[in-house]
Amino acid sequence: MTRSPRLNRQVLSPGPYEVAVRERLASLDAGRFVARLWGGDPTLWARDPAGQAAVRGGLGWLRVAEAMRERLDELWRFAAEVRGAGFRHIVHMGMGGSSLAPLVFQRTCARTAPDRISLPLTVLDTTDPATILRIEREVPLAETLFIVASKSGTTAEPNAFGEYFYARVRERRGDAAGQNMVAITDPGTPLATQARERGYRRVFLNFPDIGGRYSALSYFGLVPAALAGVDVEGVLDGAVRMAQACDPGRPALDNPGVALGAAMGELARRGRDKVTVLVSEPIATLGMWLEQLIAESTGKDGAGLLPVADEPIGDPAVYGADRLFVYVRLGEEDGTALERGVEALRADGHPVVTIWMDDPVSLGQEFFRWEIATATAGAILGINAFDQPNVQESKDHTNRLLEVVRAQGHLPEEAPALTDGGLRLFGDRVERTVEGTLARFLGQARPGDYVALMAYLTEEPATHRALQAIRTRLRDHTRLATTLGYGPRFLHSTGQYHKGGPNTGLFLQLTADDAVDAAIPGAPYTFGVFKRAQALGDLAALRAHGRRVIRIHLGSDVAGGLRQLDAALAAALTRPTTRFR
Repeated sequence: MTRSPRLNRQVLSPGPYEVAVRERLASLDAGRFVARLWGGDPTLWARDPAGQAAVRGGLGWLRVAEAMRERLDELWRFAAEVRGAGFRHIVHMGMGGSSLAPLVFQRTCARTAPDRISLPLTVLDTTDPATILRIEREVPLAETLFIVASKSGTTAEPNAFGEYFYARVRERRGDAAGQNMVAITDPGTPLATQARERGYRRVFLNFPDIGGRYSALSYFGLVPAALAGVDVEGVLDGAVRMAQACDPGRPALDNPGVALGAAMGELARRGRDKVTVLVSEPIATLGMWLEQLIAESTGKDGAGLLPVADEPIGDPAVYGADRLFVYVRLGEEDGTALERGVEALRADGHPVVTIWMDDPVSLGQEFFRWEIATATAGAILGINAFDQPNVQESKDHTNRLLEVVRAQGHLPEEAPALTDGGLRLFGDRVERTVEGTLARFLGQARPGDYVALMAYLTEEPATHRALQAIRTRLRDHTRLATTLGYGPRFLHSTGQYHKGGPNTGLFLQLTADDAVDAAIPGAPYTFGVFKRAQALGDLAALRAHGRRVIRIHLGSDVAGGLRQLDAALAAALTRPTTRFR
């Protein structure tokens, strides 16, 4: 449909929806959408005063790349200071928008600035005690710089991480422990105050008019990137060039971000609301960042776009008519299995958008492209892309459970409705076996639904492979879109869509016993209890919204539990009631 210049190469192939997308682009031009976006017109997304205030306070990302280019020397001087002080490792601690961009940088383009100082970077964004203890074992504590990142300064998870590692470092360095700590937060937050009181090495005050999921090109993304030796200048240059390509002087058809957003929004209005992101392996982590940006921005008021990331590509026959595929490819990548799979989808009539990245440093232009696209799609769908009204719900349920722990010393747990082998199932509609329960559960599905695997498990390769096999089996047998999120990370990402989006999800919550645990300094509970409270709080929130959800507890043998679950699913999916052809 349209091919933009080489710098921003993007091809829209909307198939049977081409006329509809062209009409949408024309209507955006007629309504001066791009000029109003850059002008900060809140009526594009909200009519009520509170919603408009959220918009006005959330558009700083439009110009942050230019602002951060003026701070490059500050970033490189700080990186040199850290290396000169003898630090050998960086641990970045945050959740959602405070941690996903650093995770993308760490896994995609660390050490792309060979003339700059670089240190190994670890990103911590889980309350899983095994992960926290592993990081403690693997890093040289006295020579590690710990970054606590939280926009509000009150986010429970990074505050707990900060307390834990501040205490560990204090055991070794005493009153000088603050020199191993850095805070990134908004001005005037409790975290900023605490950091100054404890003598943290540095407090980076971010731009307050940028929401967490739009903060990749601010201090939240670029401080850890600079320390890891990412070519931050190249990242920002790409973002600025993309901003210029998306400016009001270009018609919507030739505006990469607006054109992508118009396709996303218009196809969602026509039932293609599952934005399935297919990404070249070296840049695969970009899909995790996109999950949060799209789901948390659009999943509200019973509507929205569901981002589907890291789902293995399949034959065209295994997909329903609710998909928009976006293929983000690194370099030319001719002849790969992924490219052949995308071509098969396009030939089968599925709408496909193809985006080329020349190199990993092009992440900057992609961050900006997708921010524009998400804001555009939100406006088309009549959704405020700059608030997150349902994120707090799971937190509130979790906090109530933790209050019970404070008062009674333990979490309240419901009795399992079914115990079968190593599995325990929790819910009010169970059969005599796991197989029968799953068949009944999945039998509720309708075309256009999706299945969400919510794994409150230690994220490790063997577990991930098992979960990917399960989601592929589900997708291939039901033709439903599948998502996989690790708790509590997804609570700050797709969690908003789960509660605020359309009631089209079937939720499988997976929990397990923790083999190890770690105390949180100053709290009457451990990280393991915290994680279980988050799982139970999310379960309560989903039930309160009338979502179709079942909790499956895998016990102490996670690998064995996943094998039993996979076998039960295989049997359940052969029953006629769970076939969707």
